[in-house]
Amino acid sequence: MNEEKWKLFLEVARTLNCRGATPLLYGSLGLWHRTGEAIFADDIDVLLPETWLSEQWSAFQTLLQAEDWRLIDAHEHTFEKRGVHCSFAALEELETFAGVPISEIETRAESGAKYRLLSVKQYLAVYKASAKDGYRVNTRGKKDAEKIALLEKLV
Repeated sequence: MNEEKWKLFLEVARTLNCRGATPLLYGSLGLWHRTGEAIFADDIDVLLPETWLSEQWSAFQTLLQAEDWRLIDAHEHTFEKRGVHCSFAALEELETFAGVPISEIETRAESGAKYRLLSVKQYLAVYKASAKDGYRVNTRGKKDAEKIALLEKLV
């Protein structure tokens, strides 16, 4: 399951790389890729420079639609391809939200794609910040608590 999402993420990353952007793989899929632990990802979460979701939004939609991604929720910047959802959010919010400086995030290259990936310590900061979010506490509390426990063990 995650392997298919991983391949789709790499496709998205290569497409964005051609336009000068290096996406950050976020959420459960990124955590799975970072740790190798048995973590199921519901979808693909990607952080991009905010300009892609505002000034360049129309061009970004066109770019993804040319790669067979279909916009299913403009407000959440969510696209779908082959039954997999991929949502995009602003990279700049990461520092404010979880105290993770963008300049300290590792950049990797794999299968012709360049992307960013949080460290275990950075993921821990993100999930701890998420645990304070009312929506996430109510909808994802148990899963997030399990991820925090795993990350604390790995740090």
